[in-house]
Amino acid sequence: MKFAYQFSNLLGTVYRRGNLNFTRDGNSVISPVGNRVTEFDLKNNKSHTLPLATRYNVKCVGLSPDGRLAVIVDEGGDALLVSLVCRSVLHHFHFKGSVHSVSFSPDGRKFVVTKGHMAQTYHAPGRKREFNAFVLDKTYFGPYDETTCIDWTDDSRCFAVGSKDMSTWVFGAERWDNLIYYALGGHKDAIVACFFESSSLDLYTLSQDGALCVWQCDTPPEGLRLKAPTGWKADLLQREEDEDEDEDEGPEGRRETTIRGQAAPAAGEQQGKVKYSRLAKYFFNKEGDFNNLTAAAYHRKIHLLVTGFASGIFHLHELPEFNLIHSLSVSDQKIESVAINSSGDWIALGCSGLGQLLVWEWQSESYVLKQQGHFNSMVSLAYSPDGQYIVTGGDDGKVKVWNTLSGFCFVTFTEHSSGVTGVTFTATGYVIVTSSMDGTVRAFDLHRYRNFRTFTSPRPTQFSCVAVDSSGEIVAAGAQDSFEVFIWSMQTGRLLEVLSGHEGPVSGLSFNPMKSVLASASWDRTVRLWDMVDSWRTTETLALTSDALAVTFRPDGAELAVATLNAQITFWDPEDAVQTGSIEGRHDLKTGRRELDKVTAKHLAKGRAFTTLCYSADGQSVLAGGMSKFVCIYHVREQILRKRFEISCNLSLDAMEEFLNRRKMTEFGSLALIDQDAGEESGVAIPLPGVRKGDMSSRHFKPEIRVTSLRFSPTGRCWAATTTEGLLIYSLDAQLLFDPFELDTSITPRHIRAALRQRDFTRAILMAFRLNERALLQEALEAVPPDEIEVVGSSLPEVYVDKALEFLASSFEVSRHLEFYLTWTQKLLMAHGQKLKSRAGKLLPAVQFLQKSLQRHWDAVSKLCDWNRYNMQYALALSQQRGLKRPLGPPGSEEDADTPHDDKDSDSSDDDLHLLGGRGDGDGLLM
Repeated sequence: MKFAYQFSNLLGTVYRRGNLNFTRDGNSVISPVGNRVTEFDLKNNKSHTLPLATRYNVKCVGLSPDGRLAVIVDEGGDALLVSLVCRSVLHHFHFKGSVHSVSFSPDGRKFVVTKGHMAQTYHAPGRKREFNAFVLDKTYFGPYDETTCIDWTDDSRCFAVGSKDMSTWVFGAERWDNLIYYALGGHKDAIVACFFESSSLDLYTLSQDGALCVWQCDTPPEGLRLKAPTGWKADLLQREEDEDEDEDEGPEGRRETTIRGQAAPAAGEQQGKVKYSRLAKYFFNKEGDFNNLTAAAYHRKIHLLVTGFASGIFHLHELPEFNLIHSLSVSDQKIESVAINSSGDWIALGCSGLGQLLVWEWQSESYVLKQQGHFNSMVSLAYSPDGQYIVTGGDDGKVKVWNTLSGFCFVTFTEHSSGVTGVTFTATGYVIVTSSMDGTVRAFDLHRYRNFRTFTSPRPTQFSCVAVDSSGEIVAAGAQDSFEVFIWSMQTGRLLEVLSGHEGPVSGLSFNPMKSVLASASWDRTVRLWDMVDSWRTTETLALTSDALAVTFRPDGAELAVATLNAQITFWDPEDAVQTGSIEGRHDLKTGRRELDKVTAKHLAKGRAFTTLCYSADGQSVLAGGMSKFVCIYHVREQILRKRFEISCNLSLDAMEEFLNRRKMTEFGSLALIDQDAGEESGVAIPLPGVRKGDMSSRHFKPEIRVTSLRFSPTGRCWAATTTEGLLIYSLDAQLLFDPFELDTSITPRHIRAALRQRDFTRAILMAFRLNERALLQEALEAVPPDEIEVVGSSLPEVYVDKALEFLASSFEVSRHLEFYLTWTQKLLMAHGQKLKSRAGKLLPAVQFLQKSLQRHWDAVSKLCDWNRYNMQYALALSQQRGLKRPLGPPGSEEDADTPHDDKDSDSSDDDLHLLGGRGDGDGLLM
C-alpha cells in the first residue's frame, strides 16, 4: 500500500478570524481558517482548502483585482504571495510588525498594508519573474494610533486609511500637487471602515459607536494635478531620463519615499488644495441603544452599505440617503467580517465567536450558505461504509455529518445535552449511533434526519465509548463511572445485558467485523473479549502492562490492536489470546513543550501516549495519534514506522515547539503569563487555571495541539483526523506518482497505440496497465467498442482485474462516459465474480470505492429524474386546465369540480407522457 498521502481538505471549521473576500466572478468566498485559507465554491457547492499554511493564524487576506494572486498575512507579520490559479506559494515576505489589513489598488499595480500607526504602499508583483516581489514604494505617517481599514478610489489615484484615534486620512497614491494628505475628524470612537463613492473623492466613514459621516470633496478625481519637480531635482530627473530612455524601469530603480501628514497643517499649505466638507451625520443606534459596529462593506455600483454589529445583527442601507432596506439577526455573537460580491447580490458574514460563515442573498431574503463548525474541539469521527460521509462529535454536544466530496456539513443533530464521546455508523450507512456524557446513547436516521432511538442505563452514568456490531442489531456502550458495558437491542431499544468485570473506566469498545465478539479496553490494564452469542460471557481476558486507552479490530477480524498508557501498541490474536507483536511509540510521538511547562519536552514525552488508533483498509498498517502534532503509520508485521505526518505548523497553538523561546523568559517567569489582549475593547475572557479546552476561535489563550480521533476511509484512498485545527483529510495524490507495474523496455506509449490500431485491445490494455499512465489507460479502455467489452473483459488475467476495477472507480469521479464505464464494470464482475469473491478481503477497499462512486451518480441521476417527472406532470396538468372555466364556489369544492376532468383525461395524460419518452405510471424518466 502506498503512503503518498497529502493534505487535501480541512472540514469542521469554516471561519476563525480575519477578513472574508469574494472572488472576482462573485461565485466563491475565501475564508481564513486558522493558519489556512479555504475557498467555498457556492455555485458548484464545493469547498477546498489551499495546500499551504502560515506560521501563525491568518489575520488578513488581500486579493488582486484579476483574481489571480492573493497576499495572506498572519498574526506575526509573515506574508505569503499565493497564486490562486495553481494554488501554490510564490513568495515569502516579512512585514516586521503586525499588519491589520491589506488591499490591492483597482488597477492592480500597487497594494497598501496598514501596520501600526502608518500605511505602506508596495508595488504589486507582476506577471514576469522578479527577484523581490514586494518593493516598498511609499510610507505614509499621520494617524497617532493603530490604523484599521483601507479603501481605494476607482482610478487608484488616492486611498483612505481609518485609525483608532478617531481620524480618517486621505492620501495620494502619487505625488499630487493639490492632495498629499487630508485628515478628517467628526467621530467619537475608533474608525471601523471608510469607503469612497464611485468615480469620486467623496467619502463615507463609519465609527465603532455606530456613526456614519458623509464627506463631500470640492475636487473631482480628474482635478488632481501631479506636482512638478523644481530646482536641482528637476535637473537630476532630466539627466536620468536622458540616460535611461532606452531602458525599462526595473524594481531596483524604484525609490522609497516617506510622507508625513499633520492633523492641523498651516494656513499657507491649504491654499489651492483639495477640501472636504461634512454633508451629514447619521446614527445606526436608536436612543438608549449601545450596539457596537464591528464590520462594514460597501458596493459602489448599487450604493449598498452593509454593517455588522456586536450583537449579531446586520443592517442594509442605501446611501447617500441612508434608507434602511432591511435588518436581520444572524447570530448571538459579534459579526467579525462582512463582504459583498461583485454583482451585489450576495453578502458574506463571518462570526468568529461561534465559527459561523453565512452567505445571504438580500433580494430574495434567503441563505445561500449557512455553515458552522463545532464550538468546542471535536472528539470523535467515523466514516460511512462507502466513504462518502464523515460524522463528527464534539464537546459542544453536537453531531455533524459532512459530505467528503463537497466538504460541507449537511445535517446537525443537537439532541445531546453534554459532550459527545463516541460516534459510529451501522453497516447500512444510514444510521448513526452516538454516546455522550449526558448518560444517553442515541441513534439517528439519515433518511428522515431524526433521533429515532434513545438508549439509557438503569441508573445515570456517563458513557465514554460506543460500538455497533456488523449486523446493526446490537449496540454497546462503555461507562466511565460504573465500569460496566451496557448492551441494547437496536430493534426494540431494550437493555439486553449489563456486562460487569472491569475494575476501571471503560476506555474503548470494538466489535469483531466477522464474528459477534466484543472487545472492551479499560484502565484496569485488561482487554476483555465478550461472546455476544453464548450468553454474554467473557471468553478471554488479555492482561496488559499498562492502562488501555484504545482498542480496534483488523478489518478481517483476525487481529486486535491495543494502545496503552506507556505509549505502546500491542497486537493480539483474538482466537488464541496470545500477543503477536508490540510497537514502542514514545520516541515517535515527539511531543512539544507548552509555554508554561517547567520541564523539557523530552521529560514531558514520558507521560504521553497514543489515545486513538485504527487499521488501514487493507489491514497491513495501523494509524496512531495522541497528545502530539504527529500522526504515525506503522507496518504491523514488520513493526516499523512507515511514515509520520505533521498535522499542523501553527505556532498560535500551544505545545508546538520542542524548545521554548528564551526571549520570552524573564526573571519573573514566562511572558506567556501576561495576557497580550488586555487592552482590547471587548475585554478578555480569562480561562480557569489548567484548562486545555475551550473556544477555539478565541485568541485570548492558546489551545493545545492534539489528535483526538483517527479513521481510515473504507476505500483506502484517504484518512481523516479530528484535531484542534478541525477535521483534516489526507488523501492519495495519484497525479504525481509514476508507479509502473512489471515494466520492461518493450512497453512504450507508441507500442500501446500501435496495438490499438491493430485492434488488439487486450494486449494494449495489459501494456497500459503495466505502464500505469492514467491518460493511456483511459485511451486504451475507451477504444474498445461496446459490443466487444465482454470478450476483452473476460480475457483479462486475474491480477489486472483488480487494477481495472480501481481505475473504473476513480474514472466515475471525473468521466462523463457513465454508461460505457458501467458496462465495463458489469462485464468484469460477471466474468470474474467467482474468483474475486475468494479474495474478498483484499478487494474490499476497491469495491467500496466503486460503490461510493456509483452511489454518488445514482443520487444525482435519481434527483434529476424526479425533477423532470415533476416538471412534465406539472406541464401536462397545466395544459389540461387551459380553456376550462372554474365554477364559483367555496374553497373546498375545487377538488370536486376537477374530478370529472381528471377521470376523463387520465388516458390522454398517459399517452402524452408516452410521447415524451416515458410512462405515466410513475417510473423514473431522465431527459
